[in-house]
This record gives sequence, structure tokens and C-alpha cells, in this order.
Amino acid sequence: MIQYTQKNCRAHHYSLVQFPPPPPKKKKTHGNHPPPLEDHSDGTELCETRCRPVDTRTMNWQASPSAVTARWRRSQELNKRSLLEPYDSASGPKATSGVCDWGTHKPLDMSAFSWTVVVLTCQHKDSVYAFHRELELRQRGGSVCAGAMLLTVQDRQEPLGSGGATLNALLVAAEHLSARAGHTVVTADVLDEAHILILHTGRDFPWSSCSRAFSWLPAENPATALGVEAPVCCVDVLIRCLTQQVCPGSPPGVWVCSTDMMFSIPENFALSWDGFSGVRAVALPGDVSYAADHGVYLSDRTGHIKDIIYKGSREQVQQALMHDGKVPLVSGPVFFSRSAAEKLLQTHVTPPLDGCTYLGLDSGAPPLRLSLFLDVLKCLCCDQSEDEPSGADAPASGPQGATLRRGRKELRRILRGTPLTLAYVPGGRYDYMTLSGRRHVLRLTSDPTQGHALSHIQVAGAVSGGGRVINSVLEGMVTVATGAVVQHCHLQGPLRVPSGCLLSGLDASTSPDVRRLALGDDVIIQGHRVELGDLKLKVYTTMGGLDDLELRCDDEGASFLNAPWRVVFSRTGIQPQDLWAEGEGRSLLEARLFPALPPREGGVGVAGGVAWLLGGAGCVRRWREAWRLSLKEVLALTHQEEELRWRETLLFLAGRKRTRDALTGRSDVCVMPSFRAAVAAGQQGALLELLDTIAAGSGAEQGEEPQCKQSHDDGDVHVAVSEGAQPGVTARCLSCIADVLTCWAEAEGGGGLRSGPSANEKWSATYFLLEKGDVKGGVKALAEQRANWLSRPDLLVRAARHYEGAAQVLLRRAVMSSQKFVDIGQGVLPPLEQWHEVECPARIDLAGGWSDTPPLAFEHGGCVTNVAVKIDGRRPIGARARRIKEPRLLLVSHSGGRDSGIATETVCETMDHLKDYCQPNAPGALLKAVCVCADVVSPSSRDPLGRQLTACWSGGLELHGWSALPTGSGLGTSSILAGALLAAVYAATGRSYTGDALIHAVLHLEQVLTTGGGWQDQVGGLEGGLKVGRSQARLPLRVHVERLRPPDGFVEALEQRLLLVYTGKTRLARNLLQDVVRSWYSRLPAMVRNLQELVSNSEDCARACLDGCLSSLGRCLDRSWRHKKRMAPGCEPASVRVMMEALRPLVLGQSLAGAGGGGFLCLLTRRPAQKDAVLRVLARTPGLGDFSVHTVQLDMDGLTVLQPTGLWIHFKKMWTSSLEIMTRIFLEKELPGSEMLGQVES
Repeated sequence: MIQYTQKNCRAHHYSLVQFPPPPPKKKKTHGNHPPPLEDHSDGTELCETRCRPVDTRTMNWQASPSAVTARWRRSQELNKRSLLEPYDSASGPKATSGVCDWGTHKPLDMSAFSWTVVVLTCQHKDSVYAFHRELELRQRGGSVCAGAMLLTVQDRQEPLGSGGATLNALLVAAEHLSARAGHTVVTADVLDEAHILILHTGRDFPWSSCSRAFSWLPAENPATALGVEAPVCCVDVLIRCLTQQVCPGSPPGVWVCSTDMMFSIPENFALSWDGFSGVRAVALPGDVSYAADHGVYLSDRTGHIKDIIYKGSREQVQQALMHDGKVPLVSGPVFFSRSAAEKLLQTHVTPPLDGCTYLGLDSGAPPLRLSLFLDVLKCLCCDQSEDEPSGADAPASGPQGATLRRGRKELRRILRGTPLTLAYVPGGRYDYMTLSGRRHVLRLTSDPTQGHALSHIQVAGAVSGGGRVINSVLEGMVTVATGAVVQHCHLQGPLRVPSGCLLSGLDASTSPDVRRLALGDDVIIQGHRVELGDLKLKVYTTMGGLDDLELRCDDEGASFLNAPWRVVFSRTGIQPQDLWAEGEGRSLLEARLFPALPPREGGVGVAGGVAWLLGGAGCVRRWREAWRLSLKEVLALTHQEEELRWRETLLFLAGRKRTRDALTGRSDVCVMPSFRAAVAAGQQGALLELLDTIAAGSGAEQGEEPQCKQSHDDGDVHVAVSEGAQPGVTARCLSCIADVLTCWAEAEGGGGLRSGPSANEKWSATYFLLEKGDVKGGVKALAEQRANWLSRPDLLVRAARHYEGAAQVLLRRAVMSSQKFVDIGQGVLPPLEQWHEVECPARIDLAGGWSDTPPLAFEHGGCVTNVAVKIDGRRPIGARARRIKEPRLLLVSHSGGRDSGIATETVCETMDHLKDYCQPNAPGALLKAVCVCADVVSPSSRDPLGRQLTACWSGGLELHGWSALPTGSGLGTSSILAGALLAAVYAATGRSYTGDALIHAVLHLEQVLTTGGGWQDQVGGLEGGLKVGRSQARLPLRVHVERLRPPDGFVEALEQRLLLVYTGKTRLARNLLQDVVRSWYSRLPAMVRNLQELVSNSEDCARACLDGCLSSLGRCLDRSWRHKKRMAPGCEPASVRVMMEALRPLVLGQSLAGAGGGGFLCLLTRRPAQKDAVLRVLARTPGLGDFSVHTVQLDMDGLTVLQPTGLWIHFKKMWTSSLEIMTRIFLEKELPGSEMLGQVES
């Protein structure tokens, strides 16, 4: 596959009347071969190629002759200024403010090579500003080294040639480096450590109004997944290839390259720089037949270039044959070492070579045109004599020829002794971008690995697999056939684009006119934005893909719209004198075919322009009355800034439409690159407005599937708004707004960490609206409050935090939809003071952890395989509850286990004592939340706490909870404890429940408590044995649990091999959870891919358990740990990494339990009973700190309710101490048990 790198070719904006027309000259037709060598740089060539100015004597100018005068005055004004004034990123006017550092989002590997200066030469002043902004955007996105100085340098108006442009660009770069270093004059010392890249622009390119360099390719930027959404232009591929493949390892010096060709080199290609000095030319291989119309390097066995053969005979070209049967084309980049660059720098003070530089222009030196290859490099060839060259590169006669001869002589003197060597690239490919429309369309469509780029296609099925849509918006049924290209267009169907066609630069208003045309294959229609003095116009051109633009109309094979000229003249009534003035070349490129201004006021659209040429309505009389331009003149008058602005408008319109589709369609498309691009271009306002609209009405009632109303897409971004907003979609929208605000803050210099508090009182009213379900009002209030926080980067980041807080509110509401599966039965109240106690095992997640976490669990679907376990033979988690006479809540939290003696007691006697139940850090918060969620009390009731308790339960409640596990163990402690507490309360209040109800009740409780979390912990600890839990990608969120039935003996074998190692590190799950949810809402591709693999691994783990395969289970455990690390980078402490490496020989698999970051390490050992072996390994491993090793037993019961106890405990103790007395009472009175109880009680 050819990697495309094109040259930046900018049109000459000459004055309409400044120069006389050139004399008649029959031009050499290049066909599909490259033009002479000078086209590789600045657009000049050995023969005349300067764009001829518009000649008003031959134009039908009837509408606005003042435009001619305005254009002439503007050109004179520009000529009075320095036409070679560089535009510096450090001092020149900025198109946008601020520098954006995208952190880790770097598409290039800058660690190996970086540029000191990147220079782009331009032909015209408006290109200087427009193209400089393009370079700035690429630098912000990471395509250009962050520390590189960016310069766009205008060539002087007279043709300089590629050599002259190189000398001028080098001078400008050295001057700016000298100024930055504090020097007052230009000094070569600044070249000592500098890596300078000079990229030359060249002739106009008919199929891209912004030159070859900025011609878009049908490919996505490889950095898009993590960086800034940006086009892939030829200059991007060129810079990437040079930075990553060609230039790494090169010493300080200057690289020079044109951008009018595309080349690729093998991935394993690397240049050796050992012992290098002088100049090196990189050459791509070509066929002898191709090279006959081009140039080749002739080198000796040592690699030194003896001569450059330009357009030589077949015999001459064959002298350059390499070992692979190819010849080295004069095509690729050229490197000048530091010493050679210093010699080149001397030319700016050496007449007549100073005529190539802007200093020479300012000093009145005559212009001098030099070729990089035929002048600068050729004088370095070892076979080159002092005699003047002859043949195709012979200088002209007269004063200009004498000046050129003197210039070449000075070059030889300055560069004498500098070696020129060849770097041939076997296997490389080279493709010059010719003027052939057909070839360009094939270039864009022939690679099956490429597709559509940065476009929005409403009916994707209407575009064939072989068609290409680049930076366009297609609405309705727009059919694009195989081999057709649509670029930079906004089209509305129904509309058909046949094979081989190219539509470019058309806006939505042209769709009806194009729809009425009977387009055939291989037709090209383009819209251009041109500037005529103070007039800014749209001019439309059409060509045939098979047309040769440079053939004279009377040459064999000459055509227009793929038809011979005689057929065109006969069909239309056009005469040759209508198209060309006397003495002109009569090529299609110079034919004044295209109306620019009508005879009366108004513009010329497609219907009034090219439609008649394509067989539509119109007549030759009206066509003749219009003021017309040739394609060559259209390109020369193109307003580069307007063209780039149109492309940018389409880019962000398509991006907003894709964002709308991704959010409302709940797809896994990553929208972050689009956000970064919008912010970098100052388009964040429109993006925020769109996100507000989607958030306010995403289409469905709470907890249900969205039911969107149909809406007609009329070109702007609209969202179908229904009666309610789905909390899941709206939450993602709010998180996306937080992303945009953060990107904005980064673009303006930072602003602080993304994570932080989000409880500023100014935002509390917005949260209140969301909490009560007024999503539309809440989103509107958020936007109003946001407007007050946009003035500084730190305020932007704080606003982003509060938007994340708002997203969490809606996420909680979405998860609370699971409450519909909490079915609690009401029974008979048990006696007062009767204890109801439950015990629970811990859980070990074997695979799938994180997929149970909202919103992943209901937006993607979750699957977790885990097991309930006792640790060292004990269930570590438990709770107990009883009704008490006092109408209050007595809440006791035990640390270190039920009987540890360390407890925190919280007494609630009023509702004020209970109001902080949703604040997880408040004293007794979990137990308070349990009382609320179990409906022991109602915070919304107006009755005081005591009255509620007495009315419902005839007294108060005492509730105890405990865990013998350390905080942050990773074994699901908090969720399992919540389930145990709920079960104890339900039992103490005489209510019944199922395991399914309890699982969903815990899920609801954790949302009330605002701790978030998923469902796998309660599934693992409340349900016994091995099991797999699943949730579907839908709301309401429901969990289904499947108990696994492994083969006989597997459970025993697993018990003997499972061990838990406490690492001594505390896990901070909340921090990890926040990062994971944020990454999921952004739909980072790595996150989406990892989640898919994570769920798949859980299913594999379940199958391994069913098959009884320990080795497969161990592999799943290892994969699970890799998935966790990718899901939450930073969850593996260094000491844990050391521990796992030390234990690797002993285990089949291992993973930190839960989210990682610390807690317990789960081991599946290769052999049974390996606790002592593990202890020995860890004891001799340094740097581990405190650790402990624990045995594991599978708990097949899960949550276990113990026998209710109360007075019976008291009586049992009495019977133990006074057994004889109790027996005598019973025997003597022969009382039944109930009466005996009464006697004892009395």
C-alpha cells in the first residue's frame, strides 16, 4: 500500500492587470508523468509555468469592473510590502489563542526524533496565514513535535526554483533561531543542535483547492482513537514518514522535501549515519520507462552520486540500474549536514545567490532561479566538471543566463569538497500526483483498506464499499457508486453519484441542481471559493475524469467532459475564440469555460454555471454573457482561508451529527477526538449546545427503552425530543459536557485535576431538579450555571467536576430502576428483644469484574464468575437485629469481627439524626441507609422518628454489623455486609425475602448511599458456591444468577489450591471507579475492547468450572488480572507486582481481588496445600512489608440465617447453671413449656 504524502501547491494570486499575457508557446505535455524537476518544490520549472494573470481584454466583464481596479490596487499594496515576510508561530498573529497539550495523546513517537524548526514555503501571503494555522492545529494534535518552531515563509514573487526557495527558507529559520538565542545577527552557531525540516509547496492542484499538501485522504488519523480528530492529508503522512522512519538517527542538519508526491518505505528501513558527512539524497525505486520522463541518480559502488540524469535516453537511464532492476528516482527528501547547511547559509551574503532570499529582495538584488536538484545537488556530483551543463538544464542566454552561470559558479565554490551520497530505498514506492483526474480518483478509491473519513452518512447502505466519502455530510438517500468520491460536500438526497465521479466543495444549496443532472461516469464537479478584489464568489467547474488538462484542443486525444472538442463545439455552439485569446495555448486548463459573474446582479450557482455544459438547462448566449474563468485562473484566485474554513465547517458539522447519533443511539463510538478537535478550533460553543439538547430530551421515560420520535434532518443537528429523558443517555451527555469543559481548560493552560469535589452550593439547585426527576429543567439550569464558570481554566475544571456530579445523580436514578425487582413479603412481627442473626462468606471474583459496574452493566451488559468462600474456616461478615422497646434506632458497627470489642455506636432519636444517611462518610451511614431502604423509617414522612417506629414496629430497632476483613480487602465486604444487614432487619421486622430480591435491594441501597458499585459482590457473598451473574444491556437493571454444577471432586481440588494473601495495601476503589466510569462514558476504544474481552473471559471461566479444568481456570484468572489493569491503570502497586512475580512458579493463575490496588491476592496454586510454600517464598522476597496467607474453603450456602435468639439465650445459661432446679420445677408441676416459661418469668 502506498502511504500518501503530497506536496502543498498554492495558487498564484496575481493582479488582474499587473502582467501582460505571455507569448504563445506550445507547452510540453506531461500526461501522467511528472513535470520537470522544479515542480517538486515551488511550482517553477525550466519552462514557463507561472499562472497567467486574468486578461480583462478577453473577459466579458459587464457586471463589476471596479473589482478589477480593487484587485490591482490590492496587488500593488502587497508588492510595496516585503513579500518574503515570514510568519512565525512565536511572533506572528494567531488564528487561535492558547496552546493545548493533550498529555498522553501523542500520535507520533517523539522520544526518538523531534524537529527544532518546521518550515513550510508558500507562494502567496494569504496562504502563509491559512497554512500556518493548519500547522498549528497539527502541532496541538500531536502530528508535529510540540516544541518545534513553526514557520510559513512566502517565496518572493519571481520564480525562485526549489533551490532558491530552500536557501530563503534556511535563512529565515536561522534568523529566527538566532533571535531566540539572543543574537542580534544571523549566526550559524544555531545550527549546531538544530534539526530543521523544510517542506516546499508547488503548483496548483486541480482536484484540491488547498494544494496537494492539504489534499485529504480517505483514512482516519491513527491518533484519532486517543488524540484529536483530524484529517489525514498528504502533508500529515509525509511528516509522519519523515519523523518516524526516514530521519531518526540523523545528525543535526536540514531536511528538504517537496509535498507533490506520495511515497512509502518498508517498515524495517533504517538509514545508517556512521561516518556520514556532506549531503545525502534519499531515492525511491522506479521503472526505466517511468524514469525516462523524470530524473535519476547515477552513483558509484561507494554510494557517491556521480551525476543526475534528467530526461535522459533509455540507455543513459539504464546506467543507473540498481541490484533490484529499478533505478533511483530523483524524488525523495534531501539531507544537508550541519556543515553543508552552514555553507548554504553563506549564500544570503553572496551575490548573485542573495537574489534567492528575502534579504536580497529588500536590498534590490535581481531574482535568481535555482533548482535544488539540477543546480545545488548537481554541482556536488563527483563527475560534474567546471564546464557549464548542457541539454535540458542549460541556462538561458542573455542577462538572466549570465546571472545563472555566475550563481552556479558561486555554488560550486561555496560547496566545494562536500560529498553527495545516495540512500536508496529498495521496496519503497513513489507516486507523483499528476493532473489526471481519473488517476486521482483511482488513488482515493483503489485501496480496500481505506474507507470513509470524518463524514456523516445518514443512509450508510446507499454508499457502496468501493465508494469514498471524505469530510462530507450526506443526508437522505445519496447513492455513491463504486469508484466514486465525494469530498468536502454537504449533499441532500435523493441524489446519485456514478462510478468514477468526483464531487468536491458543494454545499447543500447545490443538491437540487445536481439532482436534475443526468450525470454519467467519470464526471468531476467542484465548487471553489474565489476572491476577486473585494468580491468573494463561488465558482463551479466541471471536467471529465479522462480529460488531459494540458493537451491543446486540436491535439489527438484532447477532450472536455470525456468527449472530443469537436463534439463539444458541435453540441454547445461554443467557439474556440470564446475560450482562448489569440496566441494562448488552447489547453483545457486555460479554457475560460466557467461562469463566475452573470451579466446581471447575483451569483452563479450550479444551474447557472456548469449545468448547461453538462447538458442541463441554459443556452450559449447566456453563457457568453457571463464573465468566465478558466480552471487555471480559478485555482489562482482561490481564497485559501475560505476554502479551509468551509472544510472545517463540514468537519465539525459532521462531527456533531456523529456525536448525536452515538449518544442517542447508545453506540460505542468514541467521541473524545471530536471534542478535542472542536475545542482546538474554537467550536466548543456549538458542541455544548448540542449536548445540552441531547441531554434534555434523549427519548425515553426513566428506566425504559427509548422511544424516539421521528425527525427530519434538514442539515443542522436536531435531536428527537420525547416526553422524558432516559437517565443513562442523559448521564453520558453530562459526562461528555464535562469532557468538553476539561478539554477547553487544557487548551487554555490547564486548570487542575479532573477529579475533585462537586458540592458547591451554587450547583445544588440543579442537582435538586435532577434528583426529583425534572431532567429537562435540570439540564437547563446546569447550562445557565455553566455560563458563569467559563472565564478561567480553573473554573472550567470545577464546572466539569459538577457536571460529573450531575451525571452521577442520573446514574443513580437509572440504577434505582432495579428496585422494581425487590419483592419483600410481610409476616408476623417476632417478639421484642429477639435477636435475628445472619452470617455471610466473602467472595472471590474469578473473572469479569468491572462489567457489573453501572453504567457498564446496563449499557454493555455484564458477566462475572465468582465464588463464595470462608477464610480460615470462618464466615467473616455478619449482622444481627432485634426490636427494642425504646422508639429509637441503636446502630452498632463492629470493627475486626463480631466479638472484637471495638465498636462504634450511633443512636438516632430524631429524624435530624438520620438525615445524613446518604453521606457515606457520616457515622453509621451504612446502617442508617439500611433502615431507610428497608422501610424501617421514611425520611419523607412528617411524623417524628419515635412515632414512625411505634406505629410500624411497636418500638425501636437495634442493629449490629461486623466484618473481620480489613478495609479495602477486595472481597466484597461492604456490599455483602449491606445484604446481611438488610436480611437481619427484614427478619427482625417479620418480613420475608428471596435471594434475588436481596441482591437488587443491595444494588438500590448503594445508590441511595451514593457509593455506587456494581452487583457482583452481593451475588458472590449472598449466594453460595460457584456461580455466574449476568445483566443485560438494558434498563431496568436486572441480575440473573446461575449456580454452576462442576464435576465431582472439583470443589475439593479447588479448595486445596485456593489461597488468599493479604498484601498489606489498602485499595481505594472509589478513585478507581470514578476513572473507569469516566473512560466508559467517553467510550475510549481501549476501554470498549477490554470490556468485551473481560465479559468473554468470564464466560470462558464459567465453562472451565463446568468442565472441571483447573489449568483453564488459572488462565482465566491471569487474563482477568490483565483486564483489570487495563481497565484501571495504576491498580497494581509495585510491591504487589514483586509479590506476584515471586509467586509465579507456584501458581496456575493469580489476581488481586476486586478492583485491585491492594487488599487480597487470590492464588490458584499448581499443587494442593501450598500455604507453607507460599510463606517461604514471600518471606525471602524483600520489600513486601506486612503480609499474611490464609486458607480458603468454598461456602456452598452463602448467606446463612442463624436460629432466632432472645430470652432463650438467657434461659439456656440459667439451665446450664441451675439444671437441677429447672428439672424439679418441670417434673413436680408437670407444666407445659409455655406455662413453665411463665413461671420462670414470674
